[in-house]
Amino acid sequence: MQYTNLGKSGLKVSRLCIGCMTFGSKQWREWIVEEQDARKVIQGALELGINFFDTADMYSDGVSEEILGRALNDFCKRDEVIIGSKVFNPMGDKPNQKGLSRKHIFEAVDASLKRLKTEYIDLYQIHRFDYETPIEETLEALNDLVRMGKVLYLGASSMFAWQLARMVYTARAHGWSSFVSMQNHYNLIYREEEREVIPFCRHEGIGVIPWSPLARGFLAGNRPDRNTQVTLRARTDNYAQQMYYNEQDFAIAQRVNELANKRGVKPIQIGLAWILNQPGITSPIVGVKNLQQLNELVEGLDIQLEQEELSFLQEPYQPKRIYGHS
Repeated sequence: MQYTNLGKSGLKVSRLCIGCMTFGSKQWREWIVEEQDARKVIQGALELGINFFDTADMYSDGVSEEILGRALNDFCKRDEVIIGSKVFNPMGDKPNQKGLSRKHIFEAVDASLKRLKTEYIDLYQIHRFDYETPIEETLEALNDLVRMGKVLYLGASSMFAWQLARMVYTARAHGWSSFVSMQNHYNLIYREEEREVIPFCRHEGIGVIPWSPLARGFLAGNRPDRNTQVTLRARTDNYAQQMYYNEQDFAIAQRVNELANKRGVKPIQIGLAWILNQPGITSPIVGVKNLQQLNELVEGLDIQLEQEELSFLQEPYQPKRIYGHS
């Protein structure tokens, strides 16, 4: 396994991060992997040297955190792994059970710690930008969590570059802990983050850990056209169908398949190799359903793409409207 620093921090993370939204309860989403099979993937990831796991309180309404916490307690020592979780989305139907107020952040982190069976979270991330809470209130609350030892590092997720810049510079002006990572929407068929967010992160030394680096399975080689939905997730993931499925998306996916066939590798390995080749990318967050997928992705870490191949993959891309900030 390859390791790298998370941004300009001293924290060492594996070049692959296991995204735990996939793990939880089928009552939340039909395509979810439940605990028995999720534990096999988590244990397999640890055996392959992956030390970075990302979840969120809202994934399966907390069940994802519970599964991850139990598995890590059973399969490894706490200081061997990096646990990332997130706060923002509703965890109930009451007014203060969502957002980035001081009240919700403090209550949410304690609930996450309990579900994860840990005394601290390595990387605590704001899941989205909160338009209803002053950023000073959010940032001071997050800084207090670091000072209390409940959180070691802070991260952000999808937002506009001006919002991220305001938060970074406000934290710096007050001497508060600031973000070491940005978890944003970025892959071969959605590249709008290249305009401002990724260049800003590179300038500030913020590690980029993209979500959906394989476009929620769109680059897995099993979606040749809109009418062919091979997997359960392809048939039921309405969010993916809102973001992708344009004509140029299928054109890019076809080129991924062509290059994979030429190279004698899997399409997901080509999609992963492309994103790891992009400047500023630290550790893509991959959703894994079984050990075969896991092994294929780890093998893909060794694939190096030539400039001609990169150009071949990128050429059909057309600019899109922003997806993933809400």
